[in-house]
Amino acid sequence: MSDSEEFEEEKSSKKRGGKKTKGRGFKGGYDEDRSGRAGEFESVADDDAASKSTNFQKSVEGWIIFVTNVHEEAQEDDLYDLFADYGEIKQIHLNLDRRTGYVKGYAMIEYDMYKEAEAALENLNGHSLLEQEISVNFAFTKGKGSGGRPARKR
Repeated sequence: MSDSEEFEEEKSSKKRGGKKTKGRGFKGGYDEDRSGRAGEFESVADDDAASKSTNFQKSVEGWIIFVTNVHEEAQEDDLYDLFADYGEIKQIHLNLDRRTGYVKGYAMIEYDMYKEAEAALENLNGHSLLEQEISVNFAFTKGKGSGGRPARKR
């Protein structure tokens, strides 16, 4: 079949209400075209029963709480002393401004257990740190829907 015959056939199929099949990936659509390349992805299971009833999401490493309104002269030791009373802290991330060298105003604190992070959140939200009231919340929340592209039909 020559190019002109293909063009005429495509043109006539458009008139009949046919689907345009010109372009990349027209053979089977997005899903069929890419099936098998990356395989199926697994979802992360909630291993903590208490978290299933809440809207909070565990990160890959643990439960991360986000602390805002942190005083610019606060140090990791100040945060550690305050938050260690509620459980074992796996990691503290305190971001510094490169230009001034002071804290940017927020910190992320990671706990291994949900109950420890929840206790810290409940007891320290609105607490004073270096004469400044801090706000504490979970860093990640579950979305309303499943998010992303719908699951592939088989």
